[in-house]
Amino acid sequence: MPRTPTLEGPRLRLRALQAADLPPLTAIRAEPGVLCWWGEIRPDDFDRPEDGDLLTIEVDGSVAGLIQYDEVIDPMYHSAAIDIYLGADWQGRGLGREAVGLLARYLIEARGHHRLTIDPAAGNAPAIRCYEAEGFERVGVMRQYERGADGSWHDALLMELIAENV
Repeated sequence: MPRTPTLEGPRLRLRALQAADLPPLTAIRAEPGVLCWWGEIRPDDFDRPEDGDLLTIEVDGSVAGLIQYDEVIDPMYHSAAIDIYLGADWQGRGLGREAVGLLARYLIEARGHHRLTIDPAAGNAPAIRCYEAEGFERVGVMRQYERGADGSWHDALLMELIAENV
């Protein structure tokens, strides 16, 4: 799959992950408000997916977070899934919504996807509000979907955006 081009929004840009981004992204992942949803960093967390991409979220020249996507390239199921995290200094300012919207438009318009999914933790109300504001709708709860830092299983909310509703 070709690398994603730099995507420019009014207040941020999404660009290819660079080696210099790893220290600030590692620090963001260690922040309590990110760590509680994403867990400890694993060795492959910054490896580019085979059918997707990792993009640094940059605001005013600073690394604010990461957004990633995976694609299902089989024509029968052609779709993509998005994940995102922002550092605490960047949260609550509409930047997550802008980043998700920018990537969603790219995936629909340039990559030809008709359906996008995102699966926040069921208890992550700010993330759910963000995704709903960009047009994602609740599909259902995926029970015991992910393991938390405490070792227990937690539910996630499956959300989707259908291109014709954009």
